Amino acid sequence: MGARSIGARAVSVMLPSLVLLGMAGGSLLAAPAASAAESAAAPVARSSYTGIEWRRADADDFDPGLLIGDEEFFDSDSLTSAEIQDFLESRSCRPADGVDCLADYRETTPDVPDVGFGHCKAYAGDAWEAASVIIAGVAHACGINPEVLIVLLQKEQSLITRPSASGYERATGYACPDTADCDQEYFGFFNQVYNAAWQFRQYTLYPTDRQVEVGEDSIAFNPDAACGSALVDVQNQATANLYNYTPYQPDEAAIGNLYGDGGDCSAYGNRNFWRIYTDWFGDPTNDRYPAWLGPCFTDPLARACDGAYWESSPAR
Repeated sequence: MGARSIGARAVSVMLPSLVLLGMAGGSLLAAPAASAAESAAAPVARSSYTGIEWRRADADDFDPGLLIGDEEFFDSDSLTSAEIQDFLESRSCRPADGVDCLADYRETTPDVPDVGFGHCKAYAGDAWEAASVIIAGVAHACGINPEVLIVLLQKEQSLITRPSASGYERATGYACPDTADCDQEYFGFFNQVYNAAWQFRQYTLYPTDRQVEVGEDSIAFNPDAACGSALVDVQNQATANLYNYTPYQPDEAAIGNLYGDGGDCSAYGNRNFWRIYTDWFGDPTNDRYPAWLGPCFTDPLARACDGAYWESSPAR
């Protein structure tokens, strides 16, 4: 499941006709619901993108200490909204509950302001935005690879291949702990995508005093403490981010049956993230970022780095 901690700047849908933003010590910003006329919005952009590397994951390649490289995780320009749209349309989709496939999903989104160094930059909301535009916009605002967000949507709710009404409400598993009900305040596709990316940014900006940090950590196999844990040499911040969001590692049974079920103590979240990413976008591992980004994202006082990585705006 998704992140356990909920920050003060989280986005929430409070009324069925509005998308609202709650800010600590601030006011609520609202975007009006789409009208019937807005429902006939212009078609989303498409591209001739063919850069997806299709492959099948191999269990021998799985390293619990390196789920994804930092360069990969923070590459917010990896896909434009048109390329995301092409990708969504390329996947086999069998929706439930009469909902749209993600390639056809639209939602009115709010304006979200930039509140300071190291946090997500401003998001310009719009009426009846396509899911591909939302994913690209949030990725750019928060400096997170849109491929990471796509895989997160599939890993948490199978939203790309088997979308459902409850899946759209809980899209990224944000505020959905394994041991309690989801917090309904954070339901909704935009809320979930934005808050997941925001949470990854918080983990990165403030990496210390987390459950999992870069270095050697004891990581559980399952929410049931009786299933035990094992030490993992967490090699980079991106991998720490994933473990803080979903704090379990796969056991031998889960890795031994990479595309199926393991044992009674198996947990699959981070296994599935790595496997889906590998299947859909190729090997996610590469060099950890301190070698090439320095303190820009680990030291909140390194203000000379402000905007150094995700300053340019990709086509949405």
